[in-house]
Amino acid sequence: MSARIVADDAAGLAAAIEVLRTGGLVGLPTDTVYGIAVALDAPGGIERLFAAKGRPPERAIMVLADSLDQVGDIVTLPPEARVLAAACWPGGLTLVLPVRPGITLPAALSAGTPTLGVRVPDHRTPRAITRAIGPIPTTSANRHGEPPALDGAAVLAALGGALDLVLDGGPVRGGTSSTVIDCSSGPPRLLRAGAIPADALAAVLEEAELPHELGEPEGG
Repeated sequence: MSARIVADDAAGLAAAIEVLRTGGLVGLPTDTVYGIAVALDAPGGIERLFAAKGRPPERAIMVLADSLDQVGDIVTLPPEARVLAAACWPGGLTLVLPVRPGITLPAALSAGTPTLGVRVPDHRTPRAITRAIGPIPTTSANRHGEPPALDGAAVLAALGGALDLVLDGGPVRGGTSSTVIDCSSGPPRLLRAGAIPADALAAVLEEAELPHELGEPEGG
């Protein structure tokens, strides 16, 4: 059975929040590409995200949040992360940061590591959802290894059978996945090139007189 597709308006947003609150999977637009999301506290929800994408279990899933304050509730923010967040959030930058002591997250979310990828997107829809239910584990709306979906119809075609609802907000304006920077220990490192050029991020850190290792992505 294919997912229900609804317009990304007030009624559609309310429907998506209800689906998420009851443990369902939702496709939604962001400022970069379309994503699929689940509530952080949904029993087995992270595993359902992995199954929908065919994603290897060693690949962690990031969370979207509404604000730096909301991010700070679940991860610690070293100076480098605060500087990058101030310059680039909301926007296409994911920061990998240490989970705060005492915070318990689903083990599958971070692939068993003590870190978590977090992002504040420049799009009203995911931020409205996170204001309503808290940070949401989100991954790009595509089967693993295939190009990300750039509109609601592409989400439905790729993953409709695995989702409960798709919010159709039309074509995304970004089209490139977020840049991923590891700020969890030592100087920031580039894990994935993406929407924000690494040299622009390096310039932000250098202006703040902070060290970095923003060269080629690891393994690249």
